[in-house]
Amino acid sequence: MTANVTHLELELQPADGQRLASLCGPFDDNIKQLERRLGVEINYHNQHFQLVGPTNLVKVGGELLTQLYVDTQPVRGQSVPDITPEQVHLAIKASRVLEQDEQPNEGYQYGKEVVIKTKRGLIKPRTPNQAHYVAHILSHDITFGIGPAGTGKTYLAVAAAVDALERQEVRRILLTRPAVEAGEKLGFLPGDLSQKVDPYLRPLYDALFEMLGFERVEKLIERNVIEVAPLAYMRGRTLNDAFIILDESQNTTVEQMKMFLTRIGFNSRAVITGDITQIDLPRNAKSGLRHAIEVLTGVDGLSFNFFRAEDVVRHPVVARIVRAYEAFDDKQKRDQHPDENAS
Repeated sequence: MTANVTHLELELQPADGQRLASLCGPFDDNIKQLERRLGVEINYHNQHFQLVGPTNLVKVGGELLTQLYVDTQPVRGQSVPDITPEQVHLAIKASRVLEQDEQPNEGYQYGKEVVIKTKRGLIKPRTPNQAHYVAHILSHDITFGIGPAGTGKTYLAVAAAVDALERQEVRRILLTRPAVEAGEKLGFLPGDLSQKVDPYLRPLYDALFEMLGFERVEKLIERNVIEVAPLAYMRGRTLNDAFIILDESQNTTVEQMKMFLTRIGFNSRAVITGDITQIDLPRNAKSGLRHAIEVLTGVDGLSFNFFRAEDVVRHPVVARIVRAYEAFDDKQKRDQHPDENAS
């Protein structure tokens, strides 16, 4: 059993106490997160680190420490940037070491399909499914991104839209979403149309603000280069030279989904995102996203991309929550249809 255990000695250069403190985090929280997630032991004294654990995980741990230390390099005389737990989590996801202890996929090259520079830095896919999703957005007229919360469906779609606008491949971005309340009745909201709709479209605004900055987004909205509107206002329109994103599409009806898909004009791309496990429609209404999966699979020019719990890039507990719900739903289906599972 000890044959697979490796000791790795690592020295981070150049020596810098502030950068080391940023790497390790308050009370060594970042180091503890790496230990817990990778299943390795990490000891250090000043710039000298020792990692002990399974050979492949020790190697990945050394690479992550080295990369995160590079990220502590101050830019243009600014102070040393803090390495946050979110950065550590995303670095682990990018290394392709999944929580099920899968081996790193050494031969698979991804994340190169699109690299977008924003105020936050470079945006690129962090899992193979995300890489395929982005590649399909670039190569298909209509792309579906289907999966649980936190898998980057909307964020990557907005990033691709911003990239297309910056490259002048499209003349405008249109973001839309069905105005369906998530199991709550909020009553009548005050204000004009924009103020009534904004709460439903806030995730799309947040992604835009992060990538382009608040002031630029406001100017582009004023010039109608970026339009954010409820799905109901898409009827009767033909959208040319546009990048269109339909978010939360699991809450469209069959009629709404068909209406949206037939709005797409020349030189336009559309991305439809949704999670079929979180449908807020009335019980007697069929989800337009579910129906589209049944009807449109195999249609030329369309791509369906399905995300799993392993693609969640939020807090690690989110992935575990998604898996727990999936396991519960699977058990319920087996209990309801025992004859189908009998062999």
